[in-house]
Amino acid sequence: MTVTEIVAETAEGAVTTPGADPDAGQSTTRLGRRAPQKAWRKILTPGTLLPLLILLVAVAWAIAPGLFTSVSPTETVASALQAPSVEHWFGTDATGRDLLSRVIHGASQSIGAALIAVAVGLVFGTLIGVTAGALGRHFDEALMRLVDVLLAIPTLLLSLSIVILLGFGTANAAIAVGVTSVAVFARLARAQVVSVRASEYVEAAYGSGGGFFGVLWRHVLPNSLTPVIALAALQLGSAILQISTLGFLGYGARRRLQSGVC
Repeated sequence: MTVTEIVAETAEGAVTTPGADPDAGQSTTRLGRRAPQKAWRKILTPGTLLPLLILLVAVAWAIAPGLFTSVSPTETVASALQAPSVEHWFGTDATGRDLLSRVIHGASQSIGAALIAVAVGLVFGTLIGVTAGALGRHFDEALMRLVDVLLAIPTLLLSLSIVILLGFGTANAAIAVGVTSVAVFARLARAQVVSVRASEYVEAAYGSGGGFFGVLWRHVLPNSLTPVIALAALQLGSAILQISTLGFLGYGARRRLQSGVC
């Protein structure tokens, strides 16, 4: 076979390895196509779809509450303390206001405030934890003692003190709740950074000439922040409960429309 014939067969895809199974390539291709399908089947299960549906409904309530109810959340629409019915799915409260309408309209404040609280804890807590874990020594000692002070103060007492200093309102209550979670994020971020810093690939990065900030940005942070982000997702529910507690005590929204408080 001449060189010209070999090139022509290669272009047409006719060249095969001697002794190779022609069905092997087809089976590999089929397995590659089936892998995403199996992954989607594992994701699209009732245990995943139901929480996702609940989250989508809550977000839709927060974005456009008027599409789901036309009842005012602050006006008396029926007699007090009615049981759930066709007209009032969740019943009414002690002053005759529709509970479903209050939950729907309060979703925007509850979810928005929870996002602010988690953002405050995530940003400042991660910054403190990464700084302490990366620099070590005296910086680590000083920052971790500050974190210990935050952990020593009861959460509700600390949040109430911050709200009194900042003033009433949903945003201030969210900031106060966020400050109470700074210590949790800081401890987790520091522990992850210290663990990753001791890894062999980080030492190899330093040995190959990498600088402190370069290794921190390219190797330490990407491999240490995954648990911190997971903690942020878990803190959303706790933040909503804490903000609702402050609202119940009168330190949150002035009209008290949070979904957790009726």
